[in-house]
Amino acid sequence: MLQEWNIGVVIPARNESKHIEHVLSTLPSFVDHAVVIDDGSTDDTAEIALSTHCSAELSLVKLDGVGVGKAIDTGHQKLLEIFADSKFVSAVMAGDGQMDPEDLEGLVTCVISGKAEHIKGDRSSHPEGLRSMPLIRRLATLLLSFFTSLAAGQTISDSQCGYTATSYAVLRNWNWNKSWSGYGYPNFWIIQLAKHGWKISHHPVRAIYGDEVSGINNISFFFKVGLMMAIEHHTRNLFWLFSRKVSPHTIFAFVSYFIGWVAIIPGISTDLERTLVERGIPIFIIVLFAWFCAHIFDRMAVVVKQQLRGRDSIRNAISARSEINA
Repeated sequence: MLQEWNIGVVIPARNESKHIEHVLSTLPSFVDHAVVIDDGSTDDTAEIALSTHCSAELSLVKLDGVGVGKAIDTGHQKLLEIFADSKFVSAVMAGDGQMDPEDLEGLVTCVISGKAEHIKGDRSSHPEGLRSMPLIRRLATLLLSFFTSLAAGQTISDSQCGYTATSYAVLRNWNWNKSWSGYGYPNFWIIQLAKHGWKISHHPVRAIYGDEVSGINNISFFFKVGLMMAIEHHTRNLFWLFSRKVSPHTIFAFVSYFIGWVAIIPGISTDLERTLVERGIPIFIIVLFAWFCAHIFDRMAVVVKQQLRGRDSIRNAISARSEINA
């Protein structure tokens, strides 16, 4: 435990017989429970995990290759059962040994202190930076972080880092029926957290790379995850537009997005677009400016959404206290 909070760790693992023992044996002593999700391993990952001496209580859940996202979801839900009504933080550490256990305390402490409900590991802000990351992965991380920042309406400096810590408050309110099972899981979660007003923050973590082999097909991954982020981003904007407490910033963002899309759809134009084109302003400039304005308004809307959730949380806490006193 840390500061009267239970600490749980979700460890997704698929064919990690070389690394799972090290991951479990080096967990900090403050971890109360570790959940290993063996997602369709064909080696002895599960047997090694169960035989490893670990300072925390250990649970093993075996799945049939449902994907890393679904595996992590399963781990979070298992910790919800284990810790029941107590306060807890659920951290995610990969079974391949790429996450430094010494960084775990900093991540979970950020949640406990109330800095945010979801803390993302940020390898780019660590003193060692991304130097140990292979060049292709580094470039892909920077590109995906840029597009994730657009989709989430806030700066996400290391979107692909799966080293995270999440408050029980998020998990108890999460829609487990809607998720992303594959490698785009961190991007999906960030967008959903933003959609529902949960606060996201970052904490430096060390990047560790050894002989691990990535199972990602780059072309397929970029297409699927990119399309998912575009759809979820626009869905979030529409969701807010028709919500009971719609922010003016959301309305301005929607109008700006609409102007941008109208400008590039063939056969559709507005008086504003025709006037700008007649004055020599290229279509792509109109689109970029409209979407830039949309992103600025969207960021403002995200802040408002977080403030509203914060106020609701305070109100609920006061109400619960009053009921107890009564």
